[in-house]
Amino acid sequence: MLRRCRSLIAVALLATMPAAFAGELTVAVAANFARPVEVMAPVFTAATGHQLRISTGSTGKFYAQIQRGAPFDVFLSADEARPALLETEGRIVPGSRFVYSVGRLALWHATPGRTLTPDTLRADIAGRVAIANPKIAPYGAAAAAAIAHLGLTDALGPRLVHGENIAQTFQFVATGNAAFGFVAWSQVSENGAVVRGSAWLVPPDMHPPIRQSAVLLRHGADNPAAVAFMTFLKSDAARQIIRQHGYDVE
Repeated sequence: MLRRCRSLIAVALLATMPAAFAGELTVAVAANFARPVEVMAPVFTAATGHQLRISTGSTGKFYAQIQRGAPFDVFLSADEARPALLETEGRIVPGSRFVYSVGRLALWHATPGRTLTPDTLRADIAGRVAIANPKIAPYGAAAAAAIAHLGLTDALGPRLVHGENIAQTFQFVATGNAAFGFVAWSQVSENGAVVRGSAWLVPPDMHPPIRQSAVLLRHGADNPAAVAFMTFLKSDAARQIIRQHGYDVE
């Protein structure tokens, strides 16, 4: 209750900021979280007057770009590892790192009405299976772990097709270039129900937890809009949007 009150107070204070102080920030967003941020953007602007510029891509590529000095203010990663590395490297505002969401993994087929289980992958031996590149995409690493847990690494190896990020992985299945794909649960569900195609929600004990961290980068340290967005991301309004899009919050 105390945290809820503090969150509401923080958003209320942001909403009282004079329009003259409204600014802009650029946020690098892991591809899996693109839709929630798009929904958050007008809510954040209504509360603060600040405008949000969104850049989406793979966590690994964003990490490399930030190392080279890319002018992002906030980084919403799909994992904890890269933000932790950026903190070690002195590229973020100290103390700004926190877990903003916990992602879920799903096995997906573009056709509605199908019942998917692990046996689906064993039975459909002719179809390709899409996963995000495990080397740069946390959801890809989670998918590889789930496949190993199911004992299907060798069987699926020749059939795997790798997307650069989870958005491209989704497109491989949506366009028929892969029969199935391990995608983010948030890409195919709303309020806990499947709304696109057919999906099996992978049990969380089959892969490492997909704990996604946010950081305020050095580039955004003196940007009031960036600081305000980090505060907003912890608010009840933001957390409700996060839950609606298939994520857990801590």
